[in-house]
Amino acid sequence: MVGSIMGMVNAYSNGSVHNGNGLEEKLDELRALIGKSDGDPLRIVSVGAGAWGSVFAAILQDSYGQFRDKIQIRIWRRSGRAVDRGSAEHLFEVINSREDVLRRLIRRCAYLKYVEARLGDRTLFADEILKDGFCLNMIDTPLCPLKVVTNLQEAVWDADIVVNGLPSTETREIFEEISKFWNERITVPIIISLAKGIEAALKPVPHIITPTKMINQATGVPMENILYLGGPNIASEIYNKEYANARICGAEKWRKPLAKFLRQPQFAVWDNSDLVTHEVMGGLKNVYAIGAGMVAALTNESATSKSVYFAHCTSEMIFITHLLAEKPEKLAGPLLADTYVTLLKGRNAWYGQMLAKGQLSPDMGDSISGKGMIQGVSAVEAFFELLSQSSLNVLHPEENKPVAPVELCPILKTLYKILISREQSSQAILKALRDENMNDPRERIEIAQSHAFYKPSLLGQQ
Repeated sequence: MVGSIMGMVNAYSNGSVHNGNGLEEKLDELRALIGKSDGDPLRIVSVGAGAWGSVFAAILQDSYGQFRDKIQIRIWRRSGRAVDRGSAEHLFEVINSREDVLRRLIRRCAYLKYVEARLGDRTLFADEILKDGFCLNMIDTPLCPLKVVTNLQEAVWDADIVVNGLPSTETREIFEEISKFWNERITVPIIISLAKGIEAALKPVPHIITPTKMINQATGVPMENILYLGGPNIASEIYNKEYANARICGAEKWRKPLAKFLRQPQFAVWDNSDLVTHEVMGGLKNVYAIGAGMVAALTNESATSKSVYFAHCTSEMIFITHLLAEKPEKLAGPLLADTYVTLLKGRNAWYGQMLAKGQLSPDMGDSISGKGMIQGVSAVEAFFELLSQSSLNVLHPEENKPVAPVELCPILKTLYKILISREQSSQAILKALRDENMNDPRERIEIAQSHAFYKPSLLGQQ
């Protein structure tokens, strides 16, 4: 969303600053809950500068950045990532197509470096352009200027709220590093994780590790202070004033005040206690979005084929979440919408389309220039590996024999064979879609909802 969310405070219009929609009051309430004294700003840092992490920081900056004495908003990303020539040329075109952005850069004496980069006379770096409001993974959507820190210790050592904007595949490593800087902390930070994905651990028993649990294990921060934020959103569209909603999930102590703090007229934030289901669904939707992209490309955007795929993949998602939680949140409302929008649009669906069209191959890896990490790829491997374990066998409803849970998830099996083992081509997704057994997806949902397959050990519980 350019500038600020519709209806939000327009902090910079006509050169004046206004306080609208009770923003300062919301900030004061959160400061009081955290125990901040006058003259000590609330320190929020977003760790990781992908599309969603950058947009999240920019929304906070647009909303609360005017209250400089009360809040400090920063974003951390690694230094040294060069912007390639093609991206620099495209960035120059974006700048010159937007008069407001062009004027801002000229006013900040920052325009010349983009001219030089366009001509090939200068190399730009990702952290450098982020300060001017350009995310390398989302060049077409200029953001507000951000305070960028490239030293991790400087970014987090005294942060009150840390936003995890890292891919799930990097979350553990970076938070293990962060934990070294918190050894002598007196207060416990609050962490809001945006990451979607899982790790699969096979010992001592097969179980799943979500990003919030990775952070807990890496830092020792109690789960009460770690929350997950997810919802039906495409980062660029949120920053471009499209109405969106999200849920912040976790312990009641922090989720309710944080939902109020984050809520904006164009960005509704609700709170929910079911952290497990929302995090698992966050990882699963990326898995099945890759398949959705393949189906769209292979069927020439057939609405019928895509709807059939939607029915089958959501039934698998429901089955898997019922293995993990005894009474999971229903796949409805924001959870269903989050799945729907990710299957429609986003980097994972785009990746599936490019694979099916032959413009990418699995051998090229899951980190794509201009898109960032395709998190669904690692999630496919993790879910398949976990649900293939014979120790988790369930009774097959038709064959009346024990099978690994993955045998009841034909789309997940096929995605593994396409993306990980490379046994099959993208065309195989259509065969999985047609389902030779002609099973109604309703049957899988009914099996899941019977609770007969619930496996508390999958979450490391006894």
